[in-house]
Amino acid sequence: MLKTARSARSVRPLGRRNLATVQETPVRRYGGLRDQDRIFTNAYLRHDHGVKGALSRGDWHRTKDILLKGDSWIIQTIKDSGLRGRGGAGFPSGLKWSFMNKSGWEKDPRPRYLVVNADEGEPGTCKDREILRGDPHKLVEGCLVAGRAMNATAAYIYIRGEFFQEASHLQQAITEAYKAGFIGKNACGSGYAFDVYVHRGAGAYICGEETALIESLEGKQGKPRLKPPFPADVGLFGCPTTVANVETVAVAPTICRRGSSWFAGFGRERNQGTKLYCISGHVNNPCVIEEEMSIPLKELIEKHAGGVRGGWDNLLGIIPGGCSVPVLPRPKCEEVLMDFDSLKDAQSGLGTGAVIVMDKSTDIVAAIARFSQFYKHESCGQCTPCREGTTWMMNMMNRFVEGRGHQREIDMLLELTKQVEGRTICALGDAAAWPIQGLMRHFRPEVEKRIADFRAREGGVLFGGRLAREVDPTLAIPDNLGGHLPEVSAPGTQATP
Repeated sequence: MLKTARSARSVRPLGRRNLATVQETPVRRYGGLRDQDRIFTNAYLRHDHGVKGALSRGDWHRTKDILLKGDSWIIQTIKDSGLRGRGGAGFPSGLKWSFMNKSGWEKDPRPRYLVVNADEGEPGTCKDREILRGDPHKLVEGCLVAGRAMNATAAYIYIRGEFFQEASHLQQAITEAYKAGFIGKNACGSGYAFDVYVHRGAGAYICGEETALIESLEGKQGKPRLKPPFPADVGLFGCPTTVANVETVAVAPTICRRGSSWFAGFGRERNQGTKLYCISGHVNNPCVIEEEMSIPLKELIEKHAGGVRGGWDNLLGIIPGGCSVPVLPRPKCEEVLMDFDSLKDAQSGLGTGAVIVMDKSTDIVAAIARFSQFYKHESCGQCTPCREGTTWMMNMMNRFVEGRGHQREIDMLLELTKQVEGRTICALGDAAAWPIQGLMRHFRPEVEKRIADFRAREGGVLFGGRLAREVDPTLAIPDNLGGHLPEVSAPGTQATP
């Protein structure tokens, strides 16, 4: 009966009045951020990056009032805004900053530090450098506001050594802020003392990890620390420290000025706010653009990057958040939203928001193999699974590019990634494993085809890449080389068990 009633409703002629009194809420389409809602208004360096240009764009406007409202108000405002870390992890920023103000912190005689991660070593990511180059005063003011929230005494901005112009503009902004009285012993006339320093790194990818960054700041090798203790308890120089991303810190003053509800009005629940996206690869117009969180990935590329080179049908796959997150094939790219939860559900991640587009001219296996080489090179070598595993992954991926492998080695490689993932001090092991897992999840037939083509051309291949025809037929082949398997063995090459 119910089925019949449903069928009757489904064939109701168009135009008949619906007697329902409650209309369904229309689905919200995210994206289309207006210019008046953009936070980074000089990302393209079209205007003055100095203090005069910053003041004309609204920076340092009534910053004293924000500071006088106190740490609790600033932290609550950031919590209410829904801001999550823009460096890749997506941890709620207000909660992270509140860890510095545990009960009884006033009795702790140690100085307190805010460390800003401007290292930006993730391949495909170029958003922070645009902030440093075009809107450095937003970052300096953000350091002051975030520092006040944590009751910090100073901020250290750890900037990548190759960023010469960015470091110059940032140092200029700090010097101008000191001269104007915005920072220093009496920051903005609020009675709060706060200093900002620039420290130039040496270009190591591992120093993007917060504890490795702290080690580097202290003059040691950039190697991650075991946690606990966490930086909020024992960080830089053994003092309470919070490490935050450039974009996360730089948006704080605007949130405090315009209100948490304004920022929370963008994007989906738990994914609020605006975000800088870097779009590179096979698009007609590579760019860095500020957009609303949760904008559809396809719309982001079509609207701001001029579409995929050769049209959307020419798309092979997209890496949505820097090279450390798994690649997505075209069908997935048509349905995901650019936020933390949607991409997580698609078995990838937002990461830093670095969108790398690859069309059908891309050798996807060679691209992922190149990532494996990068992570092998950048591993600090402290953890055995990472030190040894990245080398094995690189060697196996390099062989798969040629097809010199065995079908069973694909599952061996996946097992290897699982043995590295989650078993290291920092997330570099995970970052090395995820691109390979994404490749095998969506493009495994391509790898299998290469192996089959190579075997048809060159004959059987033992585990490790050695050709079966190169083995002396008078010698026994150990079972762990796979020589006894029928797809490897050739007449006259298999030893008698």
